[in-house]
Amino acid sequence: MRIMLTNPRGFCAGVRMAVDVVDRVLDLFPGETVYVYHEIVHNTHVVGRFRGRGVVFVERVEEVPRGAILVFSAHGIPPSVRQQAAERGVQAIDATCPLVTKVHSEAIRYARQGYQVLLIGHRHHQEVVGTSGEVPEATQVVESAADIAGLRIDDPEKLVYLTQTTLSTDDAGVVIEALRAAFPKIKSPPSEDICYATTNRQQAVRVLAPEADLVVVIGSTNSSNSVRLTEIAENVGTAARLVDDAAGLEDSWFATGDETVLVTAGASAPEDLVAGVCRALVEKYGATIECRDVFEEDMEFALPGNLRRMIKERGVAGADRRIRVEKPVVTAGVYGAVALTVEGRRKDEG
Repeated sequence: MRIMLTNPRGFCAGVRMAVDVVDRVLDLFPGETVYVYHEIVHNTHVVGRFRGRGVVFVERVEEVPRGAILVFSAHGIPPSVRQQAAERGVQAIDATCPLVTKVHSEAIRYARQGYQVLLIGHRHHQEVVGTSGEVPEATQVVESAADIAGLRIDDPEKLVYLTQTTLSTDDAGVVIEALRAAFPKIKSPPSEDICYATTNRQQAVRVLAPEADLVVVIGSTNSSNSVRLTEIAENVGTAARLVDDAAGLEDSWFATGDETVLVTAGASAPEDLVAGVCRALVEKYGATIECRDVFEEDMEFALPGNLRRMIKERGVAGADRRIRVEKPVVTAGVYGAVALTVEGRRKDEG
């Protein structure tokens, strides 16, 4: 078996920042219960590990005791939740991905200019709930081109479309083209809303999947960007399976044991889960691993401002830390016996 291991894969800077926020809060407030509004990121292992450290995940602010610490998830929240938290007197820390915050700001700005906002995304996804909650009177959610006929349009020359950051670029493109056909004067956002990490991971799969017999995506079923990776693979003609971890692998997927398997991970999946999948395939099928770099990422984010203040008030180092995701390092012993492609040559390790 041959494994093609994509780069980029796994954690993006926004997810890394959100996870780091909860880690830092746990360290700053030992012995106190930390609450998180919604899952901090959409990954069962990340959430389960934090639960194991005492974190309580809630879906309503009323579940949080007055004065307690509440972290808002990476997906963003509507202003109503922020107001509820303020009225309850909780210590709120906002771990919303800055790229999601950018879309919130665009919705507010365009609504103030008199535009109706057509938000392309999944209606019940937390990110879309948060963005549409900024200007609900001006926002309509468009899940597919079929929704366009039911839109309530006041002025077809005062329309703008925005998108959920974790959409499939293929699916979003279909809806955008349909909107442009229906409303030729519709404005686009000043810069792409689908985030760099989503785009890069999808493009890596789009480029490499045709070389594979199967694509294995590590991620949870409620992770929009992970699900989209499986769809991208199938769009280019390669079967794809989504697994939370190595336990999700099924023997029936590997008829001969000498397949070429593309392995990637959604933006909320930790690298140790990728290692576990690769290790399982190495041990069972004698797989070799070939690292395939498609993009290098250099995005970085700062910690939320109120968390930086808390760190400084306690005299702890690291308030000015920048959060970035380094290229995953593949090493023998972590992934099993590894064969790396280096400048066109094969280098065996392990």
